[in-house]
Amino acid sequence: MNYDTSLHQRRRPLTTSELDAIPWIHLLSSVERERTVDDLKIADADPGEFVCRTGRPVTYWFGVVDGLLKMSSDNAEGQTMTFTGIPPGGWFGEGTALKRESYRYNIQALRNSRVAGLHVDTFHWLLDHSIGFNRFVMSQLNERLGQFIAAREIDRMNNPDIRVARSLAALFNPALYPGVGEVLRITQQELAYLVGLSRQRVNESLTALAAAGSIRVEYGGLRVLNLQALRATVFASKVVV
Repeated sequence: MNYDTSLHQRRRPLTTSELDAIPWIHLLSSVERERTVDDLKIADADPGEFVCRTGRPVTYWFGVVDGLLKMSSDNAEGQTMTFTGIPPGGWFGEGTALKRESYRYNIQALRNSRVAGLHVDTFHWLLDHSIGFNRFVMSQLNERLGQFIAAREIDRMNNPDIRVARSLAALFNPALYPGVGEVLRITQQELAYLVGLSRQRVNESLTALAAAGSIRVEYGGLRVLNLQALRATVFASKVVV
């Protein structure tokens, strides 16, 4: 199995409300949905717990029903590089599942999270039988490619405000993370883990973005007021450089 045994042992069927929170479940026919619901499982991941780890073979395709996960990898020197956060509504690992290969990254819970899993065999069965599911996966791959290209560009820059804006814009992506909406439930410390900056520096960047009218800092999270302006902060970096 590709995630911690304790997490696997805690798996259970999804409730009706948890199923309704899955963005692609409504694209399936009645026959496809019946097989999928029978196979879907969900488990509660504790803070710091790994959902999957580098080098382990893929057996499930995962999605976040509630909580926040971190995608990262460790280099030869033991340094950790964070790729992105995965908020509610986000499904990940379709590329690995398509190729049935081992994971090249770690997925770890930053807070108490509910993580659903679809067995890789059912994932491939849906690819063979469902046009709606195929379109969803294709859209996921396209959106994620754009996300990582933008992340690669910004990682070469030393401006912390741009790094914070980039991370927030990515987390508010409605195609990849439809469960977020206008409010992202995240603490400044959690955002600092994702961006790779101190909490104090993240606070300064959030203050600047709030002053510009892009976001509003609320109790327990961030509300996006102008997503286009938030994205423009990212793209403006190309002009600066």
